[in-house]
Amino acid sequence: MTTATEGRGASAAARKRTMRAVVVHGPGDVRVDERPLPVPGPGEVLLALEWGGICGSDIAYWKNGASGTAALAHPLVLGHEVAGRIAATGPGVTGLDEGLPVTVHPARPVGDGVLPGRIAGRTNLYPHVRYFGSAAFTPHTDGGFSEYRTVDADQVRPLPAGVDTQRGALAEPLAVALHAVGRAPSLRGRTVLVNGAGPIGSLVVAAAKHRGADTVVAADLSADALGVARAMGADETRDLARGETLPEEVEVVFEASGAPAALGAVLRATARGGTLVQVGNLPGSAVSAVLGDLVTREITWAGSYRFVEEIDDALLALRDGVDVAPLITHRFPLERAAEALSTAADPAARSSKVLLRLSGESSGESSGESSGA
Repeated sequence: MTTATEGRGASAAARKRTMRAVVVHGPGDVRVDERPLPVPGPGEVLLALEWGGICGSDIAYWKNGASGTAALAHPLVLGHEVAGRIAATGPGVTGLDEGLPVTVHPARPVGDGVLPGRIAGRTNLYPHVRYFGSAAFTPHTDGGFSEYRTVDADQVRPLPAGVDTQRGALAEPLAVALHAVGRAPSLRGRTVLVNGAGPIGSLVVAAAKHRGADTVVAADLSADALGVARAMGADETRDLARGETLPEEVEVVFEASGAPAALGAVLRATARGGTLVQVGNLPGSAVSAVLGDLVTREITWAGSYRFVEEIDDALLALRDGVDVAPLITHRFPLERAAEALSTAADPAARSSKVLLRLSGESSGESSGESSGA
């Protein structure tokens, strides 16, 4: 029988029998539960997780018991934006030493892995993918909002020197932004519009500047969100709540709000023959939207879904100076997960990215706004 002391990693984890995890049981019902400490099997790694970022899907499961078409059939550990350190390794794992700081690629395709030639290599488009913190399958795929979690060794991504686990937890959403930028023509020297300055929109701002955009304009209804976008590299901002309007004839536009009501104005802002990348999730049900300019302006409208291997690009970008710290407005210890979710979901809280301290010392974490340092 495998024990937690087998493999190269007889550490503090080996002396524990249980761990805490953030578990959603149904709409409005999230708890910090005690669960058995997982043990790494062949080809697996045990992670001692340190930081987790709250995403819109985590909020959806907590508020509605579902995210998109994925509905809870039983309790689910939340979280797919995580980073920590190797606590132990299972049989057959080499090159991943105890204490190594890492993040995780949270996707695992299900099935034979064969894709049509036209989308070969685009693993984000597999028909069935298990993703951390997702109820798309039964049994569900538990996420990483827990003190420990086992993961396949090939999903582990070591953090570059100088990138701490707090910033490493944001490699996953930065990968989403880099994938979106990659769905557009080259941005070098171009003016770019990002509509929606929430966490993903602000990361798209940073990704666009990293990929050579000359001028990035960010638009939103929230002055606080626009402040974050400026800190993330936006050259100009448009406060739509104050009557400011979107720029005109922008060659490349990223729609990051996911608001159908915004599509008419966003399409009108896109230059004739330009490209609009839809990175904000649109509803799966019927909506009202003004789409006429899509045809008459011959706009290329491209969807962007999760990412392939851009998490590796995200880690290199973090190493090379892309600063995600301005995105982090709040931190909470794991035991205050319900308060953290409420803060992330409440516009009045003026939050951008809310982090959970999953393990280690949490006495210094608070609900107050911070610089992200």
